Amino acid sequence: MTGIEIGLASLVCILVLIWSGMHVAIALALVSFFGVWMLRDNPQIAARVLSLAAREGISSYLFGVVPLFVLMGLVVSRADIARDTFDVANRAFHRVLGGLGIATVGANAIFAAITGISIASAAVFAKVAVPEMVRAGHTARFATGVVAGSSVLGMLIPPSLLMILYGILSEQSVGLLFMAGIGPGLLLAFAFGLGIYVMVRLFPGFTGRATPQVSSPRSLGAAISDTSAKLLPIVALILLVLGGIYGGVFTPTEAGAIGALGAIVIAFAKRRMNLHALWRVTLEAGHITASICFLIIAATMYSRMLAMSGLPVFLTEWIIGLDLGIYGFLAVFVLVLIMLGTILDSSSIMLITLPLVLPIAQQLGIDLIWFGVITVLAVEIGLLTPPLGISVYVIKSALDDPDVSLGDVFLGAAPFALIMLFCLILVIAFPAIATGIL
Repeated sequence: MTGIEIGLASLVCILVLIWSGMHVAIALALVSFFGVWMLRDNPQIAARVLSLAAREGISSYLFGVVPLFVLMGLVVSRADIARDTFDVANRAFHRVLGGLGIATVGANAIFAAITGISIASAAVFAKVAVPEMVRAGHTARFATGVVAGSSVLGMLIPPSLLMILYGILSEQSVGLLFMAGIGPGLLLAFAFGLGIYVMVRLFPGFTGRATPQVSSPRSLGAAISDTSAKLLPIVALILLVLGGIYGGVFTPTEAGAIGALGAIVIAFAKRRMNLHALWRVTLEAGHITASICFLIIAATMYSRMLAMSGLPVFLTEWIIGLDLGIYGFLAVFVLVLIMLGTILDSSSIMLITLPLVLPIAQQLGIDLIWFGVITVLAVEIGLLTPPLGISVYVIKSALDDPDVSLGDVFLGAAPFALIMLFCLILVIAFPAIATGIL
């Protein structure tokens, strides 16, 4: 077999192994080892190449940002800050048609700015927002769809773990990627809010109509005091982390450490966490980080194997020879990502595709920061599409309600997947949405 044939065969093998239930990191490492063995006809060379890749895969100082932001996100989740955010947002939008749904989007946008994990947002708001929306009169299908759609903001609005993963794989600045995610993230949040308003007005049979919620009379001073107590710690944490990065005070890694410490202080100050809970959260952050470590090590091995096979160079020359142009290439790339999103999770898609497409993007002169935003947005659509749709499964599991089927959640999420696709097209057509503030 030629190197190109071995590279193509490795892609098929990886997909088959993942579909059969093998862990993504194990599948990547296993196929990479046998691929190098076949390319060099020597298992010892394969072992040395892959051990070197493993050592270099997570040796970067930048990688320290992963466990720190994971810890910050978990502490924020455990401290019930999401409910505080939802209460404040609901108070702001309760008079608007579809206000509960818009409040969920707004709360999720704020929550995303201090967690960066879509799955965490999906799990938390499934318990916080869905019961409130159903109690008010919305259908469970629509309520779960709102949570599923708005949960993807966690991977677009900084800090974002997918942005960090892309930055490590593409060797791009995580700080610039965070900045580039602000415009598309706000655009998507606005589009979700507008979409909810339109759906509630035009399709009440699908969404249900919320009845006005009668709140107990409160003085203006008491309302302001309560809102400030719930919102100020969240705003302070966002300003501390993102303001430090964009102001040049912290590196992303240092901002992660400061943010984690700030989240812990807030959680203890609100008396929503004790030392035992902090220990459990720290262990969970360690488990998530270890999983991400293995993924990045395996992706580095896979990239080395593909480089040795010559497949990236072959594909680059082939794509350029087709004369598709930048937008033709992006259209094909986005279509492939959305199709893969129906069967694979977000990180797996990026780990498999980026080593192949990054050389093509560079050769075409594409801004890799803009390309990263497009990649993350396209991959996130897969969180809402069947049959995998991880966010949908998380919401179904978190609700634990037999009256809400998996199909209901997928149907509820479908309009939001279409809204995401529309926003993705806008980001591709108008790059300044992502790169305008860089």
